[in-house]
Amino acid sequence: MLDKIKSTATFIQSQISAMPEVGIILGTGLGGLVNEIKIKHTIPYSEIPNFPISTVEGHSGKLIFGELGGKNVVAMQGRFHYYEGYSMQQVTFPVRVMKAIGIKTLLVSNASGGVNSGFSIGDLMIINDHINFFPEHPLVGKNKAELGPRFPDMSEAYSKDLIAKAKQVAKANNIMVQEGVYLGLSGPTFETPAEYRMVKVLGADAVGMSTVPEIIVARHMNLPCFAMSIITDLGVEGKIVEVTHEDVQQVAAQSEKKMTLIMKELIKELN
Repeated sequence: MLDKIKSTATFIQSQISAMPEVGIILGTGLGGLVNEIKIKHTIPYSEIPNFPISTVEGHSGKLIFGELGGKNVVAMQGRFHYYEGYSMQQVTFPVRVMKAIGIKTLLVSNASGGVNSGFSIGDLMIINDHINFFPEHPLVGKNKAELGPRFPDMSEAYSKDLIAKAKQVAKANNIMVQEGVYLGLSGPTFETPAEYRMVKVLGADAVGMSTVPEIIVARHMNLPCFAMSIITDLGVEGKIVEVTHEDVQQVAAQSEKKMTLIMKELIKELN
């Protein structure tokens, strides 16, 4: 794996003029943040050695390099999911590469189903912790000490400092934000009513099919992380309706501007 990370990083570095400080992973329907980036370079995943190719609608499959909030950033416009048939090492490979090319902070977004009865469709939720319910762990196998420790600490998977700054940004811009725990499941089915109840009983506020593996790998490499969900559907008894991927994309697009503003201003606040 180390050889692949290094060869991919070397290729990317040969294509760009400035090394990024911040990595951004854009989830379903959330690619509009790219419109705020002063783009300098765009590299399709299909041209990057060792990169998987995203197969999901709403994920365009490009690495975007440029400037946002006064910082050099790299944004994944389209992420990889376990349910696409990739291994967890493939799903999280781009995070390894972003660290290798210089990022110091990782920001992640996703669309998720809310199970907290106080949530509404379209709400933004800052993730303050997660529960890993994926059937495969991204750190299983021989540990590479060059990447991180065998047993990474996860007591602060999501940076308290970044969460506090994001809440200040939201307050200053009159944007209401929720805060809570995200539970990661493999998908690709949306949850049954009984599964939504299970998620709530386990202590989560929202459920989705991404983010957790990427955060685990980022923390393995000691990268501070911030993540935010758009609540695109509700798994609350009495409010559960049939959901399609198109519905999720539509709701995400409607709330995207608020998330984009928070992300942009948060990047400005980074040291």
